[in-house]
Amino acid sequence: MSEDLALTGITEPEKRKRATPTPSHWADLDPADRAGAVADLGMPRFRADQISRHYFGRDSADPEEWTDLSGSLAEKVRDQLMPALLSEVAVVDCDNGTTAKQVWRLHDGAVVESVLMGYTDRVTACISSQAGCGIGCPFCATGQQGLTRNLSTAEIVEQVRLARVAAGEGRVGKRHRLSNIVFMGMGEPLANFSRVADALHRIIDPAPAGFGMSARSITVSTVGMVPSMLKLADLGLPVTLAVSLHAPDDELRDTLVPINHRWPVTEVLEAADRYADITGRRYSIEYALIRNINDQDWRADALGVLLQNRLVHVNLIPLNPTPGSRWTASDPKDEAEFISRLRAAGISTTLRDTRGREIDGACGQLAAAQQ
Repeated sequence: MSEDLALTGITEPEKRKRATPTPSHWADLDPADRAGAVADLGMPRFRADQISRHYFGRDSADPEEWTDLSGSLAEKVRDQLMPALLSEVAVVDCDNGTTAKQVWRLHDGAVVESVLMGYTDRVTACISSQAGCGIGCPFCATGQQGLTRNLSTAEIVEQVRLARVAAGEGRVGKRHRLSNIVFMGMGEPLANFSRVADALHRIIDPAPAGFGMSARSITVSTVGMVPSMLKLADLGLPVTLAVSLHAPDDELRDTLVPINHRWPVTEVLEAADRYADITGRRYSIEYALIRNINDQDWRADALGVLLQNRLVHVNLIPLNPTPGSRWTASDPKDEAEFISRLRAAGISTTLRDTRGREIDGACGQLAAAQQ
């Protein structure tokens, strides 16, 4: 069992379905390894800088479009260093053209989603870190699919590159650079820690080492994998940590987030506090409001007490229900009361602008339809 999956304490029910290794890609390589990769293909080392400037600096992954590579060299780079990793099998637009959900098929048939969302002042991409998810949260469409496998570093990075291209082309409104990335798509990012960490460097490191995006515009979510939360803090990258809490008490959270049996609420918040101490960054508490399950007044009060004197912001999420599920969104009046009680306790709180309700918008729904 890999180090990443061993950390989760969960089974890997679908991982054996993976038939062949993911092809090696330029985005898998750190800057120190890129010169060696081109040398292995019989090319001078300066080609590594050229390739990186095209891929990370210009968001281009088609060597045949590059004017500084001859036809034979371009073909060699394409075949050996730039294999196609994501094939679009579905894309659905909504929210008056400001949201696009894409489904990608990977080389082995696994399916993942990403979402591009345009706002008046920014464009945000929501990306996946795993095909499926092994955490098993009962209200989550992805959690009901089980875990197929971890994504490679390059499969994660390619979602970002393609989002950058789409944003620049005005795919979700006016032309705008991709400004924000949230690791809130399919999977538990910290269960695929090493590849997510490498992907963060590709996203944040300045070109030509990476895309040069601001670390402060990137959010990494977790259900509360305590050892990996601490490892993320030690990376020294000031990304925002988002903790999917969903309940202030262990009794309910054991049901909503089964990994709570291993790392209960107190331990998760202590790790988040440690993250804030090391990075100086406020963390986010993600809380999906579920009707008559976790939206009671007393739970709002309990959450307010729990978060007192912490460097934290609460992001309440109207649940995006899945067809046939008994879980559904809270009544708007209950949402408003929950917000009011948290704010009265002095806790910074917002209600997320939910996108994609009319397009199988809950995470994992659209991908499941393509299986």
